[in-house]
Amino acid sequence: VRPVESGGGLVQAGGSLRLSCTAPGRTFSSYTMGWFRQAPGKEREFVAAISWNGESTSTADSVKGRFTISRDGAKNLVYLQMDNLKPEDTAVYFCNSRPRAAWPWGHGTQVTVSS
Repeated sequence: VRPVESGGGLVQAGGSLRLSCTAPGRTFSSYTMGWFRQAPGKEREFVAAISWNGESTSTADSVKGRFTISRDGAKNLVYLQMDNLKPEDTAVYFCNSRPRAAWPWGHGTQVTVSS
């Protein structure tokens, strides 16, 4: 089973989006979960992570202060709230466990930020 990401879209610079991640038939509850992104021609990079109990988070310097990761254990969902989006945030966004991906990578969700 692969994670399923949703919530991407086209937005103007300065706008906001909220991404969601779930995995039908599997539970994230015991995993540290992360969001990652891959822009055209670039390698996949880390964006944000949240501990299994939601008490600890970390974010990449490039999105610090603009992106917030959260989770809902009861619903088996992981979220990425993205505010003040910039054109350089344009990428396909993926979720998976950290530090090692426990599942095959999903299809991701495309985020496109226009200037």
